Amino acid sequence: MKKLQDLAAFVAAEFKKIYGRPPRWIAAAPGRVNIIGEHTDYNDGFVLPMAIEFYSVMAADRPMDGQKVITLRSTLEAEAATIDLSRPLVPTTPKWGNYPRGVVAGFQARGIQPGGLDVLLYSTVPLGSGLSSSAALEVCTATLLEAVTGTALDPVEKALLCQKAEHDFAGVPCGIMDQFISALGREGHLLLLDCRTRKTEIVPMQDPSVALLIINTNVKHELSGGEYAERRAQCEEAVRNLSVASLRDVTAGQLEAGQSKMSETVYRRARHVIGEIARTVQAAQGVRQSDWPTVGRLMAASHAALRDDYEVSCPELDAVVEIAEAIGEKGGVYGCRMTGGGFGGCCVALVKASSVDAITKKIATDYKVRTGITATIFSSRPAAGATVLKG
Repeated sequence: MKKLQDLAAFVAAEFKKIYGRPPRWIAAAPGRVNIIGEHTDYNDGFVLPMAIEFYSVMAADRPMDGQKVITLRSTLEAEAATIDLSRPLVPTTPKWGNYPRGVVAGFQARGIQPGGLDVLLYSTVPLGSGLSSSAALEVCTATLLEAVTGTALDPVEKALLCQKAEHDFAGVPCGIMDQFISALGREGHLLLLDCRTRKTEIVPMQDPSVALLIINTNVKHELSGGEYAERRAQCEEAVRNLSVASLRDVTAGQLEAGQSKMSETVYRRARHVIGEIARTVQAAQGVRQSDWPTVGRLMAASHAALRDDYEVSCPELDAVVEIAEAIGEKGGVYGCRMTGGGFGGCCVALVKASSVDAITKKIATDYKVRTGITATIFSSRPAAGATVLKG
């Protein structure tokens, strides 16, 4: 929690520099990494994310002039965003302001009026790395507005409000995982989320002998943008071929029996999803039992399926996984996999806490030799979810 308090103190000081007075409210919400459960969310499956020790933090006070305007400034953005509460809210420029704007609209839709505010945003969540800086920003805004208005939303409702903000104001058709873990995360725990029922289960991960390394490949392959939609369509085709409600309802045996009804590609897409749903449930059980070799093996199997069956990996992600697998359990790596939508971004590795420095050095060196790119690597324990730090 100390890190959060340090962030709060930094943001309060920056707010005072910009606005000339201390803030009345400070709220924070974390980014996330998904341990296992990739491309399962839109197939009614399970995901197993954790909040990371990187946060969006917002400080706020009522404006001196009493205007019904929310002024948003960011330490990372040159242009301020303004939200005029006297008019209907629609997406506009600058683009970064649309995430908070959508959240404000969600509060207004519930009859909760936040009133005018001067706000400063600071974020330590790496941008564009697949660690959900956007969800952190949305959930942070919602948590701030809860403090300002004295209205506490149900955490699930808050997460869904933030997801809708991203759909309607940022135009991103995201699943529910990112907002759920940012809103409901708990220090020292992972979150097993059932994407069909939206039920959540807190999974303790408090063994000090292990840590999670997040390795940002610092590449993002620009594809046609249709890759994600194409994968979803292929899953829907498999569902139609098998006459079921979703791939969540299909066993591996049923898929084998129905293989002749679909193309080889559609079969492989479905095989990944069905296997990944099972792996995620097994991994959660492994975490509960501190059975780290089993969790590591499931992570390795997840990456292989994402690479071969779902075809959403890339040479840089594969390089990180191969380097980590070469280090192996003897060197302190239980397992490593790509995390996020794919085609770049990050890998996550489950490692022995005592070996973090040596593993970090080895992956960084070998990755640079193989790709010519410098990776960004950091470790995190499961962090606290959204919280009010002042107010």
